[in-house]
Amino acid sequence: MTTTVPALTSTARVLAWCLHLLVAVLFALAGLRAIATGRPHAVGIAAVAAAGLLTYAAGAFLPGVRRSRRVAGWWLAAVGASWLALTALTVDALWLAFPLYLLHLHLLPRRAGLAAVTATAAAAVVAFAAHRGTVSVAGTIGPVLGAAVAVAVVRGYQALHQENERRRRLIEELTATRADLARAQHEAGVAAERERLAAEIHDTLAQGLTSIQLLLRAAGRVLPDRPDTAARHVEQARQAAADNLAEARRFVAALTPPALDDTTLADALARLCATTGARHRLTARFTVTGCPVPLPTASEVALLRIAQAALANTVRHARATTVEVTLGYRADRVTLDVADDGAGFDPERLPGPGPDGGGFGLAAMRARTRALGGGLTVAAAPGRGATVSARLPRTPPGGRP
Repeated sequence: MTTTVPALTSTARVLAWCLHLLVAVLFALAGLRAIATGRPHAVGIAAVAAAGLLTYAAGAFLPGVRRSRRVAGWWLAAVGASWLALTALTVDALWLAFPLYLLHLHLLPRRAGLAAVTATAAAAVVAFAAHRGTVSVAGTIGPVLGAAVAVAVVRGYQALHQENERRRRLIEELTATRADLARAQHEAGVAAERERLAAEIHDTLAQGLTSIQLLLRAAGRVLPDRPDTAARHVEQARQAAADNLAEARRFVAALTPPALDDTTLADALARLCATTGARHRLTARFTVTGCPVPLPTASEVALLRIAQAALANTVRHARATTVEVTLGYRADRVTLDVADDGAGFDPERLPGPGPDGGGFGLAAMRARTRALGGGLTVAAAPGRGATVSARLPRTPPGGRP
């Protein structure tokens, strides 16, 4: 099976060109020196050197050597044969052993590369001894030490290359993870914003439209016999529509609810009870306990919305005659209780959230209190009325009063 030689990086490409230049210079030096010094067989030495240089150049510039270890092996064998022939003719060819070490280690598999380096070093030792006529320490240590240095350099470079590749993969994984995290955060933000919009629409626009519908229905029932009462209901429906329009405009602009403009939470809740009692057949009473203190705007908005939703549920579902709204200030928290004497319900059997369901309002109330570090409880039973109790800390998590 043909395996692919690893692709060169920019740094490795520069080193490869330096190696090519070194090999070319050493081949040329061996041939030119033989001619310049007038050695025996100088022409043959120059011819073998030229053949070796051409063989090396043919493989160095052919893409097949870079793409296949098998082709690289055959090319190295041809270059090695040229080098052995040149080594037999001149001792100057021994300098080519070091670049050949590097080529073997880089282009061949690990074991084959080490075997080729060992064979090349042995050939260099034998050739040096043959040219000198004796085995010397320098002639033995030189090729062996060069082989050891080549192995250390190539292995070190390969280790650095592998470490760089590992870091590159880690960076790519980190980039992909950050992209996934950003996408997940975006989706979570979209879901949170959708939930917030649903709660705002439920507690403002939907409740206001429900009130308008009930008032117009009451006006329609009494119109033939009591036109004055019907006109009063229509006027109340008109006022509810105006209030709803103001809520919608503030809602779109992400401003504080109109009921909290230039007033306190207690006054806003008192007006809410008065308006509810005037528009529907219901006695709504408001009470404040404790010493009122300023609250964060988010807490005041949440408590007002919870009161609006609870009163709307009372009007729409409870068939109650009286509802008590109590705002309590305590040392560490503020509470809001909305209790009615209506038909009640089973908290465990509420319908799920939906266009016609009755469970979305309570879910939105719980979400509001949880977002501010508080909680909401519901006490109800069939035929015994219902009480919705919200509690919020006076200082929300991470904020100041």
